[in-house]
Amino acid sequence: MATMRKFVVNLYGSFWILHKKPVFFGVGMYVQIITDPSEFYKVLVKKSYESHKRISISSLYLGTGNLENKLILAIKERMITCPKLRVHWLLDFTRGSRGTVNSRTSLLPLITQNPKLCSVSLFHTPELRGLLKRFIPQRWNEIIGLQHMKLYIFDDTLVISGANLSKDYFTNRQDRYIVFNDCPDLADFYHRIIDTVGKYSLQLQDDNSTQMEKGTGVHPFEGDYKKYCDAAQTAISILWDEECEKSRWRLHALPDNNSFNDSTEKQLDTLIFPTLQMNSFGIKTDSVVTTKLLHTSEEDSLIKLASGYFNLTEDYMNCILHNSKARYDILLAHPKANGFLGSAGFSGAIPAGYTQIAKNFFWRLCGLPVGRHIFMSEYLREGWTFHGKGLWYYPPQSSTPNLTLVGSPNFGWRSTQRDLESQVVLLTQNAQLQSSLHNEQQNLYRNSQKVSEETFKQPDRFVPYWVQLIMPIIKRFF
Repeated sequence: MATMRKFVVNLYGSFWILHKKPVFFGVGMYVQIITDPSEFYKVLVKKSYESHKRISISSLYLGTGNLENKLILAIKERMITCPKLRVHWLLDFTRGSRGTVNSRTSLLPLITQNPKLCSVSLFHTPELRGLLKRFIPQRWNEIIGLQHMKLYIFDDTLVISGANLSKDYFTNRQDRYIVFNDCPDLADFYHRIIDTVGKYSLQLQDDNSTQMEKGTGVHPFEGDYKKYCDAAQTAISILWDEECEKSRWRLHALPDNNSFNDSTEKQLDTLIFPTLQMNSFGIKTDSVVTTKLLHTSEEDSLIKLASGYFNLTEDYMNCILHNSKARYDILLAHPKANGFLGSAGFSGAIPAGYTQIAKNFFWRLCGLPVGRHIFMSEYLREGWTFHGKGLWYYPPQSSTPNLTLVGSPNFGWRSTQRDLESQVVLLTQNAQLQSSLHNEQQNLYRNSQKVSEETFKQPDRFVPYWVQLIMPIIKRFF
């Protein structure tokens, strides 16, 4: 029988992802795959009521509707019944400050209730400063860079997703959601990531003003750019290196007798590798890992790759088209499932822009040699939008995936160059978890249709000439 120790030791010799990266050991039966937005919301509320020591939340923003207020109420009530509970929110400054009623105003009651145990950090990209900050209007300033990580920690449980905290994401905007129950080391790691990024963010005060945490020393947009980025990079790198060292100790502590065929309740059969992408701070583990994974995939393996905002970087595109041996089925949003559909002004043209990007990629597929199996599908479900992202890796001859990427990155220019991103690589030997991942993938793809030449000949797929003209210029912002 193969043990987890032997499995990991063998991987250290042959599996590139383990080198200089934290690794966490999980129990497959404790990993929960959520497929429905409403279930995602129920889990957030339930976990909020059950937490005892900490709630750490990282998201782009928090909405202002009834569902969002009920989530805040759950946390507020839990802080009353559990007075030692610490709560930390990490949101994006620009997105969380949009409008007069926003994420900040929604969270003020939590801060007022218990300022010593509840904090709200608002990350402000250091790229938005000077004349850019002065003259780019609200909402448009968000294209410069955002805090985009979607991490929801309740005690020792981590919920990782690509979904934000607003009504659409709780009802009819499809995303992905994986719950790592009773995984304290992984939850601790991401709790520290949120705290560290939070330290280099603006802190919301009870009068709705913001100020930097005392002792940080450098302001993200008023202070020296290089000093700020260097300080943040150093802090995150120290955390990362410490976790790599802890990973070595976790490996040494693995029991020799924990077999993959054991029927023990806590059988370690799953490996979890976090990735980070923070280009402003020189941190690029996510893009390195993703590129390597695409490049080293085995011949006749299958990769199902999803992106709600399909805009592959040139590196990813070249890897898929020319340097990967895998077969691909890529899922993207139909224009009717694009979250910008129907938006006012320039934003209303964004779905057409993504159509142009998809069309350009499709024509590149058509120029590949016969026998190169790369297909495109579009998610289309009446009344729903698509925000899903990640990939599923099926080894050769396998009917279920043994590896998935899940988190916030979209495999595009924003994800690699502008925003703060994180996802996990989940590698499992657990047959039930593999089956659940396959069912998750099937659930998304069943609401899709294959892309063909006819797709782009439809009248509603016409891309205005002005959109075609500007997309090569602005695609790095989407």
